[in-house]
Parts: sequence; structure tokens; C-alpha cells
Amino acid sequence: MNKPIVGFAGMTHLGINSLVAAAERGFHVVGFDTNMMAINRLKNQDPPVVEPQLIELMVKNTKQITFTAENNDLAQCDIVYIAADVPTNDKGQSELTVIRQLIDNVVNVLAKNAILVILCQVPPGFTRALSFPKERLFYQVETLVFGQAIDRALNPERFMVGFAIPEQSLPPSYHTLLSAFQCPILPMRYESAELAKISINFCLVASISVANTLSEVCEKIGADWSEIAPALKLDKRIGPFAYLAPGLGIAGGNLERDLTTILELSREHGTESGIVSAWIKNSQYRRDWVLRSLHQELLAKNDNPTIAVLGLAYKENTDSIKNSPSLALLSALTAYRVKVYDPVVPASVAAKAEGTLNAADAVQGADALIIMTPWAEFKELTLTILQKMKGRLIVDPFRILKGHEIKKAGFHYLTLGKSSVC
Repeated sequence: MNKPIVGFAGMTHLGINSLVAAAERGFHVVGFDTNMMAINRLKNQDPPVVEPQLIELMVKNTKQITFTAENNDLAQCDIVYIAADVPTNDKGQSELTVIRQLIDNVVNVLAKNAILVILCQVPPGFTRALSFPKERLFYQVETLVFGQAIDRALNPERFMVGFAIPEQSLPPSYHTLLSAFQCPILPMRYESAELAKISINFCLVASISVANTLSEVCEKIGADWSEIAPALKLDKRIGPFAYLAPGLGIAGGNLERDLTTILELSREHGTESGIVSAWIKNSQYRRDWVLRSLHQELLAKNDNPTIAVLGLAYKENTDSIKNSPSLALLSALTAYRVKVYDPVVPASVAAKAEGTLNAADAVQGADALIIMTPWAEFKELTLTILQKMKGRLIVDPFRILKGHEIKKAGFHYLTLGKSSVC
């Protein structure tokens, strides 16, 4: 059969990256959003999100991509994905009103036999409750990762697809689309697919919590977590791709949302979820590692320090600041002079912080340097640049710099998972 035309409703991170990946696989795609500013930026190949390879693939596939603010343009599509990012509130709860409005906007113009696929993450029970013919309604689990979204969208390990009845066959147009990515297709009922995404994230949270808990022990007893993690990855029961790097808690919004969802379901149905509460507590504690270190090593001794903070995004290769540990730190440092720099996030997101043009400008004259986001460009901070600091404290949670060289040069160097005296 001819390749289907594929629509993506919601031009935020999920929709944009999924659309570009489908275009790269040879499909004509239509990107719809009511936000005219976002659509105009996309038409000018200036996406409102940051991802490696995104702009290059947009340019390469420009003839196959249509961006529009008119929902009627989706009427030509054989498949339409609801692909907007689901916003969360400060408690980690999903705000589904915008998703419901988007679905209503799309359903009104869908062709008679067109397929509707919910791609954005929704809580279990959401898809089945929609008033739409179930033989044309599917839920597809998204597994994109900020900073790796294009690669993940182009090369999925598998597709997990929710059906009203798992024994139902995929419609030919939908099968043609998914088969183009050459990976297994796992059919399951709607509720299983909705819970599968949460299940994946729970396993990631468990690995993160293990790394954070044990790396702190390393810091106290003279062990080095970077020596232990490779041994764990060689264990077949854990695996080479396990999330075993210690970090500053859980951030980005997606993992937090899933923890909140299960806590709410647990309260509703009377299940035990003490481990989830423990993960959240561990995350909040580990997020403040930098602040505790800064108080001990600098703030308790210097009433008027200048602090350089590099990185505002919650992780590298993205402009997302949702639950960013850096912004949490900066909110606690408003009484001090703080200079900040991030390659893609403007300094204006940080209250009372002083933006600089580059990392070297931020470092100059600082009593302490803190690297809060492991951007690759921060690896280029040479000893010559660092010697322009006024003080000698460097806090580098993610080991961006060469710690042994930094220590030899007379700096006091702190990192996650290793004692400062090692």
C-alpha cells in the first residue's frame, strides 16, 4: 500500500522530534499546533526545543514536512498522533486539560477511517475512557530522552502499542508506519501500555536511587563509585546500559510524574507504596548535595563570596529546566553574588543571577566554581582559565573536569561518589 500521511498534534518536544523521525523514515508528515508563534518558528527551521540532529534532519526532509496552525489540514492524514508534552504542576501531577482540548480539536476534523494514536503520557485508564471508536484508537508508549530524542525516535528498541483488545490486528496504515522502524511491536491492552511507560521509569528511578545512595557511602569511606559501576554493568542481571551514574536527584518532570501517579493510584486502591515515597525523599536529599557542600566549604567561612554556576538546564543537550537542580541551588543563593552561564538557557530564568557570555567569564574572579549541568563544552575549561578564580573550590558533581589534575594544581575538588581526600 502507499505510505500513509502522518499527523502530529502538539508541536512541543515530543511532537516535533517524533514528526522529524517519521519524515526521516520516508513519510509525509503534518505538524499541527494552535500556537502560531511555534508554527512560524518551525516553518523557519528554528524549532522551539533543543536536540542534537533536530535542525539538520528538519532541513534534510523539508519537502516532506508541513507545519500548520489549521486543524483542518489534519483531514488529509491517515494517522494522527496526539503528541503534545503533558505539563505537570509543582506536585508532579499531570495537567491533562490541554491534552483533552487537543484531542477534541483533532477528532472534529479526522477523516472517516483515520487512526487516532495517543502518544503523550497519560495515566492508566485515560485512553479507554475517550469517546472514540476503539477499533481506530491506540495508545503508543513514547520512550524519548531529553538530549537523545532524535536518536531514540529513529531507533526505538521496540514499540509498545495499547489496543482495546490485544488480539486486535493493527490497521494496515499503522502497521506500515511502525514497520518502517524495523523493531518489535508489542501489543497489549490500553491500561498495560499506559502502565508500561511508568514501569520503565520506575526501573530507571530504582537504578538512580541505588547509585545515589551508594555513591554517598563512597564519599564517606574512601571508595570510588566510578570504579564500582563498571563491575555492575558487567553483571547480566543489571546490564551494560543501567542508569548507574550518581546525580543530583530526579529532574526533568517525567520520572517525578510517574512516581506521583503511582502514589495517587496507591491511595485510591489501597496498595503499599512506601518504596516510592523513599525514592522521592532520597531524590530531594541528593539534589541538595551541592548546597550542603557549599555551606561546609565556603559559605560558613566567607560572608561575601562570588560563586560561578555553569549550567541551568536540568541535563545536557536540552533547554528543559523542569525541576532543574541548578535552579533549586540558585534559589538558595540569592543573598550572594552569583555569575551563571548555560549554552542554551538564558540567565534570566535564574532570579538575581548575573549572566555571562561564556564559561570563562563566569569563572573569572569567582571564589567557587560549580558545574551543575555536564555540557561537553565545560570540559574545555583549562587550568589557565581556572587559575583566574579568586578562590580554589570547584564542585563538579558529574566529573566533567579532570579531577586529579585539578587537585595537583592546588584546587579543592568535590565530586559525587568519591571522597575529597582520595
